[in-house]
Parts: sequence; C-alpha cells; structure tokens
Amino acid sequence: MAEIISKTIGERKQAIHPATRTFQALRIAVNRELEAVEQVLPQIIEALAPKGRVVVIAFHSLEDRLIKEFFRRESHDCICPPRQPVCTCGHKASLRLITPKAIKPSAQEIQLNPRARSARLRVAEKIERTH
Repeated sequence: MAEIISKTIGERKQAIHPATRTFQALRIAVNRELEAVEQVLPQIIEALAPKGRVVVIAFHSLEDRLIKEFFRRESHDCICPPRQPVCTCGHKASLRLITPKAIKPSAQEIQLNPRARSARLRVAEKIERTH
C-alpha cells in the first residue's frame, strides 16, 4: 500500500515517507480520534476541581486545533457572533488559559526524540465560581 501511495503522490525530498500522512488519516478516521477528543474535553472540565488544571498534548494539527478552539471558547464569557450587538448566548467562561499559545518541543528534545516534532502542549485552569 505504501508503494502504491508513493507512486501516486510521488517521491518528495522529505524526511517523512509520502504514505505517512495517508496512514495517519486512515488511523484517525478508523479510530474516530477527533470525535473522541471532542467528547472527552467537556467531560474533563466537568470532572476538574476549581483551580484544577488540564494539560493536553496533541500529536497532529487536527487534534490540536480542536483543543485550541475548545480552550479558547471555554475561556470567554460570550461566544455570540462578533457582529451581534447584544449577547444572547449566556455562556460563562469555565477555563482560564495558562498557555495562550501551544508549547512546542525544543530543538534539543526533537533531536533526542524525533517523534516529538509534532507535539503541542496546552494548559488551562478551571475557573473557581463564586455564587
């Protein structure tokens, strides 16, 4: 299968084999990995104690985008469209971003562990609600 993909896509001068992304996409789809991330993030926040922190490491950009968007959405009180003059969503922030941008592995870490090159770490803290 890798050979067929290589012939179809063509050999590129990259360190990563051309079939790698295809196999990754198949694995993500078959295991429903993105759906699992979408389902578990709200559950984690629900289970987290006030001031508790959630730390997530994503290993591909699709997964990281879901985490980033969830953290950002949950760190704002209103998630109404920007042009809407009055808030009607009633959404209240449940998280405070600890790492507004993802933490990426250092060059030294990547040299020691090449598989770490795509890792992205994000941290958020559950907001303590005072009623």
